[in-house]
Amino acid sequence: MAEVKIYRYLHINNKKIPLDPEDYLVYMDDWTESVAEALAEEDGITLTEAHWELIWVLRNFYARFEMAPAMRAWIKAIKQQLELGEEKGRSIYVMSLFPGSPAKRAARIAGLPKPTNCL
Repeated sequence: MAEVKIYRYLHINNKKIPLDPEDYLVYMDDWTESVAEALAEEDGITLTEAHWELIWVLRNFYARFEMAPAMRAWIKAIKQQLELGEEKGRSIYVMSLFPGSPAKRAARIAGLPKPTNCL
């Protein structure tokens, strides 16, 4: 197993959560909704129900495929979740919630590794 570099800690409920140099969780098991909210806040995002819908799609994708999806795969997964509706399965919608690099930013907030196809 490769050595994990801890860059800094996120302090949540008297617990130190280690983050790597790109601010992703060092240990995925440290993820909680409180951790997600703190990571989002650092990015200037206040998580709403709309954000959580997409975060859960990401986490379900990871549970199924053992990888964080890049944008195209994530959009496809969103479209396949019928209860989310076709409108939410569009890049523009996802970018409005997670500006910048949506798949990368949302994966970090969701406690997942960095998607391999994201810069």
